[in-house]
Order: sequence, then C-alpha cells, then structure tokens
Amino acid sequence: MESHNRGIFHTTRQVRVSLFGVLFFVLVSFSVNRGEARLDKRTTEEVEAYDRYYNYEDLTQRLKSLALKYPQIANLSSVGQSVMGRELWVMRITNNSNVDLPGKPKFKYVGNMHGDETISRQVLVYLVEYLLTKYGQEPRITELVTTTDIYIMPSMNPDGFEKSIEGDCSGDAGGRQNAKNQDLNRSFPDQFTTIQINREDIPEVRAVMKWILESKFVLSGNLHGGTVVASYPFDDSATHARMGHYSRSDDDGLFRHLALVYAQNHPVMKTGRPDCLDTPDETFKDGITNGADWYDVAGGMQDYNYLQGNCLEITMELSCCKYPPSSQLQQEWDYNQESLLAYMEQVHIGVRGYVTEAVNGTALPDVSIVVTGINHNLTTGRFGDYYRLLLPGTYNVSAIAPGYAPTTSYDVQVADGKATPLNFTLTPVVTATTDGAPPPITGLAASNSTSPPATVASETASPLTPPESRLPVQPGDFRHHHYSDMELFLRKYSNEFPAIAHLYSVGKSAEDRELYVMVISDNPRVHEQGEPEFKYIGNMHGNEVVGRELLLNLIEYLCRNYGSDPEVTELVNSTRIHIMPSMNPDGYEVAREGDVHGYRGRNNSNNFDLNRNFPDQFVVITEPRQPETIAVMSWLRSNPFVLSANLHGGSLVVNYPFDNDREGASRYSSCPDDMVFQQVARAYSQENSLMHKGHPCEKMYPREFFDDGITNGAKWYNVPGGMQDWNYLNTNCFEVTIELGCVKYPRAVDLPSYWAQNRRAMLQFIHQVHRGVKGTVSDSRDGSGIPNATISVQGIAHNVTTTLTGDYWRLLVPGSYSITASARGFKPVKIVAIVPEEGVELVDFKLTPRSQDPKGPLTTPNPSQEAFQGFIKDLSLGQGLDRLVKSTATESSFRYRRYQELSEFLRGLHLNFPKITSLRSLGQSVEFRTIRALEISNHPDVPEPSKPKIRFVGGIHGNSPVGTELLLEFAFFLCINYGKHPAITRLINETRIVILPSMNPDGRELAKEKQCTSTVGMTNGRGKDLDTDFFGNTSQRVGEAQPETRAVMDLILERGHTLSVAFDGGSLLATYPYDKPVQSVENEGTLKYLANVYASNHPKMHLGETGCPNSGQMGSVPDGVIRAAERQSHMGSMKDFSVDFGHCPEITVYTGCCLFPPAEQLATLWAENKKSLLSMLVEVHKGVRGVVRDKSGNPIVGAMIVLNGGVKVFTSEGGYFHALLVPGSHKLEAVAEGYQQQRQEVVVSSYEAATSIVIEFDMDNRIFGLPREFVVATAAASMTALVVTACIIWCVCSAKSNRQKDGFHRLRQHRDDYEDEIRLTSMGSKKSLLSNEFQDESESEEETLYANKL
Repeated sequence: MESHNRGIFHTTRQVRVSLFGVLFFVLVSFSVNRGEARLDKRTTEEVEAYDRYYNYEDLTQRLKSLALKYPQIANLSSVGQSVMGRELWVMRITNNSNVDLPGKPKFKYVGNMHGDETISRQVLVYLVEYLLTKYGQEPRITELVTTTDIYIMPSMNPDGFEKSIEGDCSGDAGGRQNAKNQDLNRSFPDQFTTIQINREDIPEVRAVMKWILESKFVLSGNLHGGTVVASYPFDDSATHARMGHYSRSDDDGLFRHLALVYAQNHPVMKTGRPDCLDTPDETFKDGITNGADWYDVAGGMQDYNYLQGNCLEITMELSCCKYPPSSQLQQEWDYNQESLLAYMEQVHIGVRGYVTEAVNGTALPDVSIVVTGINHNLTTGRFGDYYRLLLPGTYNVSAIAPGYAPTTSYDVQVADGKATPLNFTLTPVVTATTDGAPPPITGLAASNSTSPPATVASETASPLTPPESRLPVQPGDFRHHHYSDMELFLRKYSNEFPAIAHLYSVGKSAEDRELYVMVISDNPRVHEQGEPEFKYIGNMHGNEVVGRELLLNLIEYLCRNYGSDPEVTELVNSTRIHIMPSMNPDGYEVAREGDVHGYRGRNNSNNFDLNRNFPDQFVVITEPRQPETIAVMSWLRSNPFVLSANLHGGSLVVNYPFDNDREGASRYSSCPDDMVFQQVARAYSQENSLMHKGHPCEKMYPREFFDDGITNGAKWYNVPGGMQDWNYLNTNCFEVTIELGCVKYPRAVDLPSYWAQNRRAMLQFIHQVHRGVKGTVSDSRDGSGIPNATISVQGIAHNVTTTLTGDYWRLLVPGSYSITASARGFKPVKIVAIVPEEGVELVDFKLTPRSQDPKGPLTTPNPSQEAFQGFIKDLSLGQGLDRLVKSTATESSFRYRRYQELSEFLRGLHLNFPKITSLRSLGQSVEFRTIRALEISNHPDVPEPSKPKIRFVGGIHGNSPVGTELLLEFAFFLCINYGKHPAITRLINETRIVILPSMNPDGRELAKEKQCTSTVGMTNGRGKDLDTDFFGNTSQRVGEAQPETRAVMDLILERGHTLSVAFDGGSLLATYPYDKPVQSVENEGTLKYLANVYASNHPKMHLGETGCPNSGQMGSVPDGVIRAAERQSHMGSMKDFSVDFGHCPEITVYTGCCLFPPAEQLATLWAENKKSLLSMLVEVHKGVRGVVRDKSGNPIVGAMIVLNGGVKVFTSEGGYFHALLVPGSHKLEAVAEGYQQQRQEVVVSSYEAATSIVIEFDMDNRIFGLPREFVVATAAASMTALVVTACIIWCVCSAKSNRQKDGFHRLRQHRDDYEDEIRLTSMGSKKSLLSNEFQDESESEEETLYANKL
C-alpha cells in the first residue's frame, strides 16, 4: 500500500512539474478533428524507436509519461520494492482504470523476473504503449482494453537488470538473481518441497505474492529468456527428477491449449526448434512443454499462481540469447506482438458469471466454483464475479459456499470463443440481515452509551438487571484487534484490575503466538472450592472474528462494572470465568476484513481446520493433532470446567451436541443430556432477539429455520473432530457452539451492533453454570474432599467427577432426580434431589470407607507421622504439586553427557552432597564401563526398611538418552533443594531414591544426537537388546545373561523396592506390565493406575496423542497409557522381571517421538516431566504398608503378603512391607510358616499416605487341621493301647519259647549254608535299594524340569 501511494505521489509531482504541458494538452484536445489526428500521428511516431534498452530511470520515466498521457485507461502503481529500493512498477490498463468494476477478468504479464533475461522487459513496455495508443483506433484493442482488467509488470527484478550486461547471452556476467543473490523463480512456496529462504532476502517475491493473493487474477504470463518455448504447470514433481518426469495438473489440457495459443502465434516458437547455440539439438513438440518434463523447478511462480492465487499462468521463453543486442528489439517485438495479444484474449473463454444471494441479490464473494471432474476450484471476487477458463465441451458446474445450499448447473455448453454466461443464485441455510450484520440497535452508539438496547425485550425482565439509576458502563472502543493490539489490550486490563483479572497462556500456536486466556473472578489465580469454572472460546476459525471482539468487549465490561453493577459483581464473585479471545491467532492474521463467507484464515497456519482436529467418538481423525488443539485439550483437562461456549461466525444459531453420528448422516444425534443442552442453548438465543426468531439472515435465506434459534449439530450438518463433542465426552464440561452472524469478518463499524445484540445473551449464558445441582463429596471420617468421585444421575448415561478438592457441579433441567456419589474404597451414597426452576440445588455427600476397622491393630501414629500424612495429602489435592513445581525452579545447562562426563557428574553429586547421597557400582558393561547407581536419602548408608524405596532407571537403550539426562537433572534438582525447600527435604527424608541413569553405557557411546529413528546404540557391546535379556528361569534363557543385565537383576532382587520407573523413547506414553504376551495381568488395575499417575501429570502425555511418524503408531491411546504388550510384545523385559521376581511394579515412560532429539529440546522435556517425576515420589508413599510380628513383638522376616488373592510381597528386615495399590478396597492375607494366617480388608486412597498397619501372628495350634489338644490326647491314648498290646504279645511269646528250645540244635547243623543265603539276600537288597535311590533322583529332576517349563 505504501508503494502504491508512493507511485501516486511521484505521478502527482510529475503533474505539478508539467502543469503547463498538461494544460496545453487539454486545450489541444478541444481542437478540431484535424488537430486530433495530427496529435495522434505525432505521438505514435515519437513513442518508440525500438533501438535501446531502458534502465530503471528510463523505465520509470517512460511509464509515468504514458500514465499521464492516458489517464482514463492507464494507472501506474507499485506493488512493492526490490532489495535496493527500486519500485516494482505495474501499469494497469482498462477503461476507468482508477476504480474496480465488476465484469472484467483480471489478466497480468510479468517480465524480467531473472534480471539478465531482458527481452521480456522491453517487449512489455512496447505492449503497454501499443495498447494505450491503439485504444479507440483498432476495434480489437479497444474491445480488449474495455473488457479486460490488464496489469503489466515489465520488471520484477530491476536490481538484477542493472547488474546485467548487454550482449551476454548465457548469463555469465550475472544479474539473474536479485541483489541478495536469490533466484526469484525458486523462492515461492512449493507443493512438493519446503523452500528454505530468508523472507527478508526476497522482498520482490513477498510483494508479488501479496499482489497475487489480493487481486484474484484469472490468467497470467511470466516472460523469460534463454530458449524459445511455452512451458506450463507443473514445474516440479514429488520425485524431483531432474528432467523427463511429466507432472500433470488438474487443468493439464487447458494449460496445453493456452501454451499452444502463444506458441502457434510466434513464428519461431511454433516450429519447436529454437536452434539455440548452447543447445542446438533441443526441440519442443509444437513449441510447448510441461515444466517438470523439461527440467524440475521447485519454488516457481507459475505453480504458485495456480495452487494459491486463483490464476492460471504459463511461462514463455522468448529468445535464445538472454540479453541480446538492442538491435534485435524490433524483431523480438514483431515476433511476440500477436502471441501476447492472442494469449490475453484467452482470459475470456470458458464460463463466467455472478453468484448472488437469493433474497436480495447481494453479491457473494469467495464462493467456490466447482467443475465436476476437475479437481481444481476457484472462488468469486468481491463483486461475486467469477471467470472459469475451460476448453469447449459440456460440464456440470457448481457454486458452493458455507451457509448456503449448493447450486449445480448441469450440461453447461462451453463453445469455442467467448465465455458462456452462467450465473448462480444461492439460497442461505443460515441467516443474517441484508449486509450480514445484526441490525443496528437503537440507543447503543460506539461510545460509552448508558442506554440499553431497545430491541432486547428480555433485558428488562431479567431479575439480575441493574436498576435504572445504575446502568452498566458499556465498552467504549469498537475496532478489530490484531494480535499485538489484542495482547496489549489483555495486558492492560490484567494490570489495571489485578484483583479480579489474571492473564495466562495455555500454549502457543503453530507460529508461536500465545494462546492467551483472561480469567476473571474475585480470586482469579486459584480454583475456589464450590465455585464453578466457566469458559468462552473465540476465533477458532481465524476469519470468524466477531467472537474475538465480543470477548474483548466482555472483558472490558466485566472489569469496568465489577463492584458497581450488581449482576456483574455477582457473576464475578460466584464464578471463575475464563475467556480465550483467539484460539487461532495465526489464521486471524491472514484473514481480511469484509470477508463474508470466505476461507482465507479459517484454518491454522498448517492449513488444518481446528474444529475438525479433536478426537472423535465415531470417526478416526487421521490429520496430525495441531499445537493449538493439543494446548486446548491439555487446558480443558487441567481445569474443572462446567459450561462453555465456542463462538463462531457464518450463521446465527446456537448449536449443541452431538455434532455428528455413527453413519455420518445429517440427522438428529442426541446426547444423554439433550434436554440440558437445549436449556442452555435457549438461554442464549432467547436473549438475542434476532437469533431467537429462528430465521438467520432472513432476507438472504428465507427457507432456513431454526426453532427458537437453536439446533442439534448433526441435524444441521456433520462435524467430525469437533471441540464441543470432545468437551462433553472427555471432561465434565458441557459446551455449545454459537454462530454469531452471517458475516465472518464484518466491518469495524458494525461491531457496536454485535455487542448490543449479544451482551445480554453472553451474560445470561454465564448464569447457566449455576443451574442443576452442586456440592461436595467428602470423607465421613475427617470431612476432607474426595477427588475423582463419580456423580451419576439415574436415567442419564453420563457421569461427572469431583475436582481435586471434592467439589462438583452437575447441570440438570428442573425436576426430581436420584443422584449417587461413589468412589473407590467407599460405600456409595444415593440422594433424591429436587432441581428448582431457577438457581442450583446444594447436595453434599459424605462417604464412609468400605472397611474402617481392620482386624489387625493400627500403629499409633505419632505427631510427625500425622504431619507427613497431611503433607502427602496437600501435595495430592488441589494445586499442591503445581505449587511445588513452581517453587523449585533451578537454573540448569542442559546437554548430553557421555560416559566419562556422566561418571564425573555422579561422583560430583556424591562429593558435594555426601550426607544425602551414596554412590555404588552395580557392575560393568561388556566394554568394562562401570554401571553406577546413586541413592538419595537422609541416611543413604543405613538400611531403613520402614521407608518406601523407589527406583529410576534410564538408558536401557543407548540410542534413547533423554531418560538419562532427565534422571541426572532430577538427581541434581533433589540435591540442590535439600535443606532449602521444605517439601523436597521432607520427601528425601521419608524416601529412599535410587537413580540408575545409564544401564547401557556402551550403546550410548555409539548413538548420535539428532537421530530420531536410528537404531545405532540401541544394543549393548555384544549387539544384545538388554530389554530382551531379563529371564528368571534358566530354562528360558539361551546363553548367559549380559553383564549389564546381571548387574541390574541383582539390584532388582534386593528386597524392599516399592516402585520402579524406567525411561525410553520413540513415543509419548506410559506402559505397564507385561511386555510378554499374556491373557490376563494380575493386579492390572494397580499397574495401569501407576502409569496413569505419571501420564496425568505430564502436559502432553495424558492427551493420548501417541502417533509418531518414526514408529508407525497412529491414533489415540486413552489417557496416554497402554499395556506394554499392546504396544510391542516381547520376552525378557526388565519390567516383567521386576514384577515377577522383584515383586516390584515397574512402568516405562516414553519421553517423546524422537529417540535422540537435539540438546536444545532437553530443557523443554525436563519441564514436561518434572511434575510427573515428583508425582512418583509422592505416589510411592501411598497404598498399604505395615509390619508383621508375633505376639511377643518379634518381627517376622520373609512373611508373604498376598494381595487380592494374587500379587505377593514379602516382609523385609524388621518385618516391614509396603505395596502400592489402585485406590479402593482390597483384601490382604498374611502367611508365615508356623503361624496362623491373617486376613483383613484395607482401603487405599488416591490422595492419602498409606496408613501403617500391624499384623500379629499367633502360633499355629492346629496339627493336620485339628486342634492341638485333641491331637495330643488322641496320641496319648494310642500310645497306651500300643504298650498294653505289646505286653500281651510278649507274654504269649514267652510261653511258647520253652517248648521250642529243643529244636535249635537243628539250625546249627546248617549254619554255613544259612549264612551264605543271608549274605546273598542282603546284597540283593542293597542293590535294589540303590537302584531305587537313583530312580527317585531321576524322576525328581524330570519333575523339576517340567515345572520349570510350565
């Protein structure tokens, strides 16, 4: 715009200087016809000799002179400047050249893009002169100028031309590039590759791009030199083959025709044989070529015109010599004159017409013109006009615009020659007034008006309307706020009203603009228990700007009227109101004021529609999740929003869930809370008199009707991936979408009317957050709030949950409801509540634990233990952990450390903090690097089995060292804050923290930075993936364990570890056991819960967006947590070994998609994981813990604690045990040899430290399952009977022995034979016994092997 004005200024100065000449010209123009003829003849003769090149000064003077001479048909302006400040002159030629009129297609020629290709520069000057001088004389030229809006830029690269040398045919002298040495025809955005050029180095390209996008040219020619041919799109291809790859556009046949028109009218070009000295054998069939088929040109201007500019452009190469002698200029003009004119005339082929609105005939700009079978659309101009170039034939042509019913004309006949007229009239499906804006409201001017809107009848009926004597102050400045202006506005009000306004950012856009949110409340920085959270979001589509400005107005209104206006004061005191004026600031910056139904700026800067980018219940959204979407999803899950509205433009209606259905059909898709959504939607529409009528843009769309001004989303049209449905399905928040008017980007002058029409509606909608029921769910024992308790309403299949402080809000329509509150580990409570017509019903729940009185005694907590339990509770509820993170910032220099530096760092920590650290060697790697573990505790060298022990392991894969660096920073963070920060000091004093930063130092030495997918360094020095080497049964192992594995296995097998967290890379999620394929997982609830704790405290992980380009994973994983085998199943993992043999739950955290990201990203990764790491230190103190002893108080070591009949833990020294469990009620069984089993039920809370219980064993008095006394008595009676029986037998035997004495002498006679027989029998018995012994051993070994296999 400045350049344009500059051109006008020069022209004006020239007029002043040549005032006498102009007056003389005017006088002559009134002379007789003979005088006119004489003047024309003299002018033609003096205009051009065709014998010299014009330098920049000559060119400028010549163009200005022509503009002065032909002011009615010529207008000279500049679209920008070159690097060296030279103007990029453009001569516009048409009748009435100073104004834009409908009905004229825009055509342009651009020359001298390469500064040393000079024929085009002169030829276009000649063309300018020819058109001007022949207008009114030759019918062909007169018609062309009258019916066409012609723009001619003789030189796009004036700096390069000044450097070039006449006679240089090959370009050796330079001048091709601009003054920054950039090739302008390699500097445009490209569809197949990213053009890496500093924008400041190509002001010429930036100026021309802006010109192209703003002008809606229909046809264009780009004139070059170096051969003789007409080249057409595409200029490059996805393969970027150097040559020979035909890259076809959707209008390929049309482009061939256009190129042929130029070539066939050029005497040399049409032969197809340029006969250039440097390429004598090069030929082009018919004198034309596909650009990429000739040679690949990435970043070319002609492709940019076609893909981004509504314009078809070809490139004409005019001469073999780039800068031929000036003596050839006459010849070149003769060669190209007819081609230039014939090509211009092609702008009038195809179909042309207007698109208007059905009600009052208003022109509709930016309507898409779609030709069936050709996948390339163009859009209408500001007058609703369009010009679609087509070859002769029969076509089906459609006009499509958002908010209008599409219209198709079938069998449209396109003949050779002039374009077929084809007008469209679109019927709206949504409404606005004639100009698309709400009607002006009487009594509300742009200044601070104190008069209420006269047409808002419901305002006076509102019970909260201020009395007449204290009318609220209205916003005083209505204008469009670009990003910087908006940022200043928000900062101003945040600073001016700090007691009620707090500005924060939830993240950044794709172009790094902050996504600002202003929260307004009487205590804006924190969530207050009992106070609902409300939000407004505007400008999700960047070109739908009314919501953005209304929200800025609302911020001003609430701040200015707080304390004086009763309604505003009540809302601010009772509600925490979050206002995001712009969710898509990047899109806004490219949108244009006055845009009614366009798309420019709708999407974000990555060209994705943010309202189609959220996870959907019916459709898999395959487009990559955008930074704006991720930031908002994280924001919504971090705040307990109750009610929300998403402000859009393009219609006038309140739209409520669901936005789509399973089949994708446009039909009513009700959600379980359909009645609630209708209620809140009507609350808005009824306060907007125009919206409530149900006929949006009534004069434009008379057939469109929304009953009460509201509609179900899917009934209107399907929107997969919308934000409002995601809110309802994934958070406690009920969100609607409000369309504020038919004009997406209205003029600033209309903004006061929008504010007047929507002010009452916006306030009334905020009031809706105080409908239904609200209350607190608390623990009956101490009254503390229970977080994440479920509130369910009978008959409505949609639950909400309590906040971290136990409060909840449940929107309901008036009526009677049976409401149940439930929480893990507590007995549910049901209450019948009556929801009033106005206001909210208070319903509190007090829940009782399922098992308050365990059979075993509880240890009596001392005051220190009670204080620690309160400390854990404070960190677990509310913003406790966030406050800890914010209060412990440390300055760090992040970088990757190799083995030597890592070892020195660990030693340095130990030497600098000897009282709280202990450094030990676990073993050595294959290449003899020491694997070290650092223990942090207040007594690191003293066994303290009563304290929970947590293990952090990094670097199991050497090519994924992020975990290593996070753990080193974590260790430093803990040490540096010990003794300085009370919370960190307390955690270290009560916890044994073992940090093993690098398990695979050999692999780490091989890995390289910035290698996101490389497997180099993944394995150890022997090529073994260590996460496949952990086996507890020798029968499962092939070969010996790796030395690194053996070292860590020994660490795991040390009793006493309560929790383990391992780190890896390549994705963004947390996994839990098992890695091996198993049908079911014991204690899966607990393992998944622990992974959820980490993920939920990570700003991105909990969103579940785990798809990484390098891993092939796509889609969403709920909460960012998945069982490890579902991600990648394998045997021998560390976490499986930890669970099965170390009896310690272990989760694996994948820190990001890139395995080895640049060191610059480490600070961000640390910030993302810091809270999660601290949450593990808090979580390890929960679950169930205690001591097992006998009646005498002696601890029992090795007792087995069976949890829920499956998972086992064992008591350590002192009889202590500790097990983490998912919140809820659990059965616990204690078993020890020689003692009676003990059973009891325990309740685990998500926010309380584990209560220590004591399990006392009695000696087991049962023998074979029978009472000891009974067994002893029975045994005594049996012994007595045996003694009596023995005595009787002895007596009988004694009596017989006397009668048999005489027979003994017979035995002596055969003693020798008898002894031999006895000896043989004895030997056989021994052999048999030995045989049996070997047989038993063999069977035992087989049984052992079989058991191992099982």
